[in-house]
Amino acid sequence: MNVGDNGVLLLGCGKMGSALLRGWLDAGFLCEQVTVMDPRPSDWLLGLQDKGVILNKLPEKAPSVAVIATKPQIMSEAIPDVKAYGNGVTLFISIAAGTLIETFETLLGAETPIVRAMPNTPAAVGKGITALVSNGNVGASQLATAEMIFATVGETVLLQNEEQLHAVTALSGSGPAYVFAMTEALISAGIGLGLSTDISTRLATSTVAGAGALMKELDEHPSQLREQVTSPNGTTAAGLEVLLEQDNGLPETFRRCLSAAAERSRELGE
Repeated sequence: MNVGDNGVLLLGCGKMGSALLRGWLDAGFLCEQVTVMDPRPSDWLLGLQDKGVILNKLPEKAPSVAVIATKPQIMSEAIPDVKAYGNGVTLFISIAAGTLIETFETLLGAETPIVRAMPNTPAAVGKGITALVSNGNVGASQLATAEMIFATVGETVLLQNEEQLHAVTALSGSGPAYVFAMTEALISAGIGLGLSTDISTRLATSTVAGAGALMKELDEHPSQLREQVTSPNGTTAAGLEVLLEQDNGLPETFRRCLSAAAERSRELGE
């Protein structure tokens, strides 16, 4: 798999950066195509040098793609090192939450091709989903390259505008944490009904994972799957009556949850 004649530069190799790098190499990226800049490389990353990955040495030629995976608070430290690649052929992709495209245009140059991406943590096991949005300098082939880069760790979706990233951040970016919190609640409720911690944990985690796999496998809306396992006046119906209460049930809770997360995303962007 070829990311471009001049390879890819990865700025930052923390949890998400490492997930991306692992996905690229598993998908067939040549190690020699990859340069990584990270001030505190892990033992795993240090070991990749023996396979050809270039570490902490900026490319002499402008890379085909530069992926910015640093934390937003140290963005100002990372960007000066790569500013020389701006306004040129290098496609910049940022996964930094809250940093707007116009900010990168100011830092790198108004003619710089820029894509903002919002992956989520299941990318670490190849099950992520990433939303992408670009500025007007990004050509069709570059956008396809950006999709290919994130397809190595899961699915991709293209957004119509940057404003939609706030909703994406709230839904899929933060969504895994909501699923984990829901699983915690199921475990706690199971323990409260008399199950041991171990059994309740195994039942809850496997149920959540299995339900997710079922939704992905079957071409049916979640509401249809819910109806299929809900017998009239049965146990599931009794539980759903509580869960779907109009004022205090799950739909209203998640509406408020996502609204709060999206609003915080806007605040960070400002």
